[in-house]
Amino acid sequence: MNCPKCKEKLEVLRQCRRIRLRCTGCSHEYQIHEVASDLDRETEAILERYTAIIYD
Repeated sequence: MNCPKCKEKLEVLRQCRRIRLRCTGCSHEYQIHEVASDLDRETEAILERYTAIIYD
């Protein structure tokens, strides 16, 4: 999945009880609900590993 701002790759960032997507280019962090409608299959597969995703 790519960053909506700069088009670089987003990586899944797991932080103590929460998950964000962080851009490898501009370092902007997204909450899952901000980009949920654009998730690709690869990112969905990574997120499926976690039992719960907290939206904060």
